[in-house]
Amino acid sequence: MDDQDIAMEEINPSNPPVPLTDAAHAEITTLAVRQRKANGVLMTAINFVGGQVEDGLKLLPASARDQIDDLARAALRQSFDVAQKSRGGLGQNIGSDRVHKLLGTLSGALGGLGGLPTALAELPVATTVIFRAVHHVAVEHGEDPDAAETRMECLAVFGAGGPGAEDDGVDTAFIGARLSISGAAVNGLISKVAPRFAAVLSQKLAAQAVPVLGAAAGAGTNYAFVDYYVAMAHVHFGLRKLARTHGEKAVTDHFHKVLAAGNLPQT
Repeated sequence: MDDQDIAMEEINPSNPPVPLTDAAHAEITTLAVRQRKANGVLMTAINFVGGQVEDGLKLLPASARDQIDDLARAALRQSFDVAQKSRGGLGQNIGSDRVHKLLGTLSGALGGLGGLPTALAELPVATTVIFRAVHHVAVEHGEDPDAAETRMECLAVFGAGGPGAEDDGVDTAFIGARLSISGAAVNGLISKVAPRFAAVLSQKLAAQAVPVLGAAAGAGTNYAFVDYYVAMAHVHFGLRKLARTHGEKAVTDHFHKVLAAGNLPQT
């Protein structure tokens, strides 16, 4: 196929987008509701468990606060490499949102037993559990479980911010991204996503800073974070699935229109 043929195909695609149907409109509204609800009751509970987050962060030594961004980058990189491999063997039996929440809760409880030192050591485990939960949602929505692009899109979900952030929301700019799957591309995306994920980890560490009591806080924070990122993953990959049929622009435009209108239906 020469350049002219490619240009004509872009103007006249062989499989043009299907106009949004009533069913697609309804599904987009459901995804918008899910995004808005992600910071609901669970996040109220987590702020209670962890105390006032800003006060909790003051309990963290300066050295720990300085390390959090680096820890986020390292944990995301490790998760990117490990999550897909863990689907084989015994890992193939771990494939539901509920199981991932249970694993996250157990990991957080163990991580909080010894206060800050064990909480720091547990961060890579918690991140991998969350990443794996997001990857599972991606596969549910028709993404290729073995493709590096799928894991790149999972990384993008971590850029949704996190519990307690005012600007929470899935970044729809990633939905149809054509990413070069290379080490540089992965590291570049991690650099973009890590600062927002680091803010989430700061909340988690603040809640786990007190030994023993931190076990309960760690269990609660991990459950809430898995729940939050699973919800964001359903939004992200649900929109991607719709975009494959109806086109990225139509889907994202309507999604933002629904969010901007407010007064979303209760579900």
